Amino acid sequence: MRHTTRYASLAAAGLLALSSLTACANDAASSTATGSKGDGKGEQVKIMVGGLDKVIYLPAMLAQRLGYFDAEGLDVEMLSEPAGVQAETALVAGQVQGTVGFYDHTLDLQTKGKSVESVVQFSHAPGEVEIVSAKAAGDISSPKDFKGKKLGVTSLGSSTDFLTKYLAVKNGVNVSEFTPVAVGAGPTFIAALQKGAIDGGMTTDPTVATVLDKKMGKVLIDMRTPEGSQKALGGPYPSSSLYMQTDWVNAHKGTVQKLVNAFVKTLKWMSTHSASEIAAKMPADYSQGDKALYTEAVKSTLPMFTDDGVMPVNGPETVEKVLKAFNPNIKNADVDLSKTYTTEFVEAAK
Repeated sequence: MRHTTRYASLAAAGLLALSSLTACANDAASSTATGSKGDGKGEQVKIMVGGLDKVIYLPAMLAQRLGYFDAEGLDVEMLSEPAGVQAETALVAGQVQGTVGFYDHTLDLQTKGKSVESVVQFSHAPGEVEIVSAKAAGDISSPKDFKGKKLGVTSLGSSTDFLTKYLAVKNGVNVSEFTPVAVGAGPTFIAALQKGAIDGGMTTDPTVATVLDKKMGKVLIDMRTPEGSQKALGGPYPSSSLYMQTDWVNAHKGTVQKLVNAFVKTLKWMSTHSASEIAAKMPADYSQGDKALYTEAVKSTLPMFTDDGVMPVNGPETVEKVLKAFNPNIKNADVDLSKTYTTEFVEAAK
């Protein structure tokens, strides 16, 4: 049974000059990750990641660092974009064979006539945090206070944009009553928060850890755990995943199985190792010179991950409910959730 992506603009006011900082902080933004890129030693696959240094997408790089792609006879080239919408665009355009991004975009794409499915689910919670700047903390105590505020998202149409809109609508604030601002993640998000270009925003670790460490803001809503997801969204929210075009999956089942095998092994390895052990496997520049802070970022986000790659029960229904609350395309569409993911490959991997 067939049972996943963001386009980021760094053109928020005054932030374009900081794009070079993002490139430094996100070594995926330099285009390719470390690995056996095009060396002819295995079956070649290109995967686009919506920000390789984001902890929510950590399994992508970790699988490579652990040698699990090589063990499956794969030569995986990982590329990165600042946000998942750009990764989605690359997939739909056929520039890559897979995307590591949020599952929710499979539903959005289906309403646009695109058949895309998650083949392995990394998570059962968003891993996202709504941060409020220290300056605005007195004015924003819940999403009910979003009205009239400027809220940062990685990009318009991104999963952070989706979730911010849902939290607003759920709490009685219309999407037209606040201003989403595309600020990316990492240095650009932090700069926007410092300069007052945004009053708060949704982001992930390690950005969250840096904001808290520098006392530039506080956590308003924490969705890095299943419990946090349940409280904020009413159920499990499958987010990070490997998703691919359905036609490609059907035509390359052997390759897809190898990819899923590698990722399931990675998730199991993560479930039996500490945050410090996991952090130690990642590229040195991911820690930006502060290994302890990076380890803390990994530790805070670990609860979001599955240990088997299986889609959480009722997860797709929660995602559909969230999107229908504000997205007119999905609200008025009959989405076939069974076509947005498959458990075929994770079941075989087990």
